[in-house]
Amino acid sequence: MLYLVAIFAYLLALTAIGVWKSRSVKNQTDFAVAGRTLSPWILVCTMLAAWIGTGSIVGNAGKTYEVGIAALFIPMGSVIGMMLLTQIAGKARNFEVYSVPEIIGRRYGLATRRIAVLALVIAYMVIVSYQFNALGAVLEAILTDETGKSLLTSQQATIIAAVFIILYTILAGMMSVAFSDILTGIIITITLIVGLPILWFQAGGLPGLEQKFAAIGKPDHMNLLGVFRPVDLINFCLPVFLLIMGDANQYQRFFSSKDAKGAKTAATFMIFAVFLIEGLIIVEAWISSSMIPDAEKGKFVLIYAARQLLPTVLGLFFMITIVGIIISTADSFLLIPATCLIRDIYVASINPKASEKRVLLFSRLTVLVLGIVAYGVALAFSESTTIFEKAMYAYTIYGAAITPCLVAALFWKRATTAGAITSIFAGTATTLVWEELVKVHLREPFKSLDAVLPAITLSLVCLVGVSLLTRPSIRERA
Repeated sequence: MLYLVAIFAYLLALTAIGVWKSRSVKNQTDFAVAGRTLSPWILVCTMLAAWIGTGSIVGNAGKTYEVGIAALFIPMGSVIGMMLLTQIAGKARNFEVYSVPEIIGRRYGLATRRIAVLALVIAYMVIVSYQFNALGAVLEAILTDETGKSLLTSQQATIIAAVFIILYTILAGMMSVAFSDILTGIIITITLIVGLPILWFQAGGLPGLEQKFAAIGKPDHMNLLGVFRPVDLINFCLPVFLLIMGDANQYQRFFSSKDAKGAKTAATFMIFAVFLIEGLIIVEAWISSSMIPDAEKGKFVLIYAARQLLPTVLGLFFMITIVGIIISTADSFLLIPATCLIRDIYVASINPKASEKRVLLFSRLTVLVLGIVAYGVALAFSESTTIFEKAMYAYTIYGAAITPCLVAALFWKRATTAGAITSIFAGTATTLVWEELVKVHLREPFKSLDAVLPAITLSLVCLVGVSLLTRPSIRERA
């Protein structure tokens, strides 16, 4: 009950922030990019809370439960991607746009912009869907009694999670998300740093970990090297790298910055923040997994560690951190496609003269509709599909479809509309058909290869090859 009260108090605090900031939302600039008023330090907090989401706190932690300390290799794609993103941040901010497809549209035209929106919406609905699942799992765990029975079914908990996330996003959009992320970013950093030595000593240090993993039949969880094959590292790291290089969430934060310098500063600090927080999550999931032999609980290892292994006060803050991270990530990934559909479809093609009041209203209604769609996607996924696998799938769709033509729009003047369109189609189609229609007919080692490498390869080949075979338009040469 204490955990439930703490989470409820935190959700009330978030709601209060949303209501307070909603009074500042006068137009879509306020709703989508926080009025372009965010300082570098607020940007770091909101970028961190958006990136270190369910994919990290549940997906990567769950994968750590399966493979052990070797999971420390998984965040390599995030760190390398963030390093390169520092060279893009300032340039992206100078565009004075609302969305990634808007940059693509300026470079390649309206048709490419619409196709980019479609690919983005497909990927982001998958991401939002597993945020609903993860927050539902937290609520289910909180309401579990001593006998192991929860007061809520998995479906009921997921519905409650979805309703709260949708309504909170509708309130004030980026304005509420960014300012609540300040609190979340501070709490996550402090709780992970304080929690590490507590879990370490509770496990008995290295000797204790060796004994515990041997006792549960997982001695290889102590091995850092030799666990992953090269194909595994490609499957795990490349999708994350591609996502972060073109992630509309991070770009949306850049668009919300006061200026280009602030955006670049925030991206630079994010390198260290991602390295620290991703590393702490995996190490603490590794330590906790030695003390949680139940594989079902292992899927949500850090959630159960907060309940079972940490002191009550720290466990409360840890659980609040997890809830805050999930909500922040879900809000962001719900807000982005809504902004794209309104700015890149409705305003760009249907009603260019729409009033700010109408645009803001339609933005909120679009959030509602997309939230319902995302819940449907959450139901469509089989329970056997882990959040880690869902994350890799969504990252691959987006990274292979959007990232190549977006980076080319910023840095390669020879890229053409035809090249961009074929690249988006190739990346999306390869990802969607690889598992069901192609991979099943292959032999090792290709059978173990997920869609990411063939998808990004075909996407780049189409972008470069078709661009070199076609003539740039006047707009593209400008």
